[in-house]
Amino acid sequence: MPRNKEEWKVYKNVFSEFSLRTLFKLSSEGHFEELIGPIALGKEANIFTARTKDEKVIIIKIYRLENCNFNQMYSYIKTDPRYMTFRNHRRSVIFAWTQREFKNLLKAREKIRVPSPITYKNNILLMEQIGEDEPAPMLKDKMPKNTEEFLKKIIYNMQKLLEAGIVHGDLSEFNILNYKEEPVFIDFSQATLSKSYNAKELFERDKQNIQRCFQKVLGKEKTQELLLDVSFQ
Repeated sequence: MPRNKEEWKVYKNVFSEFSLRTLFKLSSEGHFEELIGPIALGKEANIFTARTKDEKVIIIKIYRLENCNFNQMYSYIKTDPRYMTFRNHRRSVIFAWTQREFKNLLKAREKIRVPSPITYKNNILLMEQIGEDEPAPMLKDKMPKNTEEFLKKIIYNMQKLLEAGIVHGDLSEFNILNYKEEPVFIDFSQATLSKSYNAKELFERDKQNIQRCFQKVLGKEKTQELLLDVSFQ
């Protein structure tokens, strides 16, 4: 049976009452049985692990209703052809942001390895955990043994995302997992359609972030040479 909301109030400085009600609703619908604990508590979103009825561990991402920079969110959303008629209202923007990440993950998983989305409601997104006993580490915390090969795989994933019609928009060592020496892209909240007017700009920023990360190990010239294999089309 789902845990009572009172048991989740240990996180009273993390969950708003609205988020608690949404969590309880998702639990009551059978999407998970209990929260395990936090992975990251941020200004804009909190990420928890949770256990399902069949003992699987999943990820729960909760956007904070009061702390989110919804103006920045809106600046991204309004350039997305799917949301260009959207109204700039705090709660509506955050709900749309959550839905947008869910949709982006659905599109991205057609081409590359990403956390498979499970469901969403209001400001909460449920998705697959990448990793077994514990979540896979971010690239910033665990660089690959074969750095050049890993970078080639990132470049391949960037190109495959373009084929899916998506630009990640916030790609860096913070949003790539090193899972068994394979890159897994995460955090698709900023991702936008490649036909958006600012998609090329976001794509070039992704390339610059990846160059900054890998040139520390591979050198600037080698990293730039490898990144020539990916371009916005």
